Amino acid sequence: MFTILPGDPAKMMLGQNQTAEQVKAVKQKYGFDKPIGTQFLYYLNDLSPLSFHSNTPTDYIYLRANKYTAQQLFNIGNTTTVLKLPYLRESFAKQGKKVSDVIGETIPNTFVLAVSAIVIAIILGIIFGVISALYKDTWVDKTIQILSTFGMSVPSFFSAILFAWLFGFVLHKYTNLEMTGSLYELDDFGEKMTIRWKNLILPAIVLGIRPLAVVIQLMRNSLLDVLNQDYIRTARAKGLSEFQVIKNHAVKNALNPVITAISGWFASMLSGAVFVEYIFGWNGLGKEIVNALNTLDLPVIMGAVLVIAIIFITINIFVDIIYAWLDPRVKLS
Repeated sequence: MFTILPGDPAKMMLGQNQTAEQVKAVKQKYGFDKPIGTQFLYYLNDLSPLSFHSNTPTDYIYLRANKYTAQQLFNIGNTTTVLKLPYLRESFAKQGKKVSDVIGETIPNTFVLAVSAIVIAIILGIIFGVISALYKDTWVDKTIQILSTFGMSVPSFFSAILFAWLFGFVLHKYTNLEMTGSLYELDDFGEKMTIRWKNLILPAIVLGIRPLAVVIQLMRNSLLDVLNQDYIRTARAKGLSEFQVIKNHAVKNALNPVITAISGWFASMLSGAVFVEYIFGWNGLGKEIVNALNTLDLPVIMGAVLVIAIIFITINIFVDIIYAWLDPRVKLS
């Protein structure tokens, strides 16, 4: 059974004071009067760098729907072949604004938040994972395991609400942190944007809790396996200190599963930051997705999903290349 989403894209783009003639003209201009299958092909054509466009004045084409320059290559009958950048259409809610501009304005904030969160998870996760492995089955190890399991099981949106209330409201006079706030904010005179790094602390910690718990678990288990290898016993037999054995031989070889987890978590953070950004008022791509869902701004939603998917694939390819450096047994063909 199919569900039809409410809302007319043409009416959403025109606002409340539209006429029937204006609605008809917008539908014809953007191809909204075509069947769903045809509209999908139009969208794929807009995304493709090499695309084909009809010369018929009544048909929707990329060249009339935007202000970007495009290189026309040659004509095939009634069709023009065009070389261009991928076109993500225009926002329904923000009339006349390109989806690429909307994403370009918000994704840097999300990237800063995701990088900060993953750095916290990597540094603390490796440290606590090594400590947990070295003190296996002691109270230190059990405490770290309990806390990491708890951190892994708590949803990010609940942690965000809890941290915002506790550190931004209850303990505000001690932490000087706010419940909400973004990286760039207007100054007290409303004249220029200023960077507020303190607003990054709470959302970065909250977003990093779950990957931190995963890194601790993986680092502990991987390091315990490595410490039982023959080359570790050989290193100890040569008279190396335990610190040198851990730092120079064990940790690097135990990082493979950790790197795999980090790559997946970093890519997913760009989409998983949705609730964290919305709760903390962080003006990133996640908050923009929530706003787009509330206003049925489908082009922004589709564009954001495509960008996140491309980033996810790119990061996974980059991680595969890193494997060759971390593990000499892995060879790139």
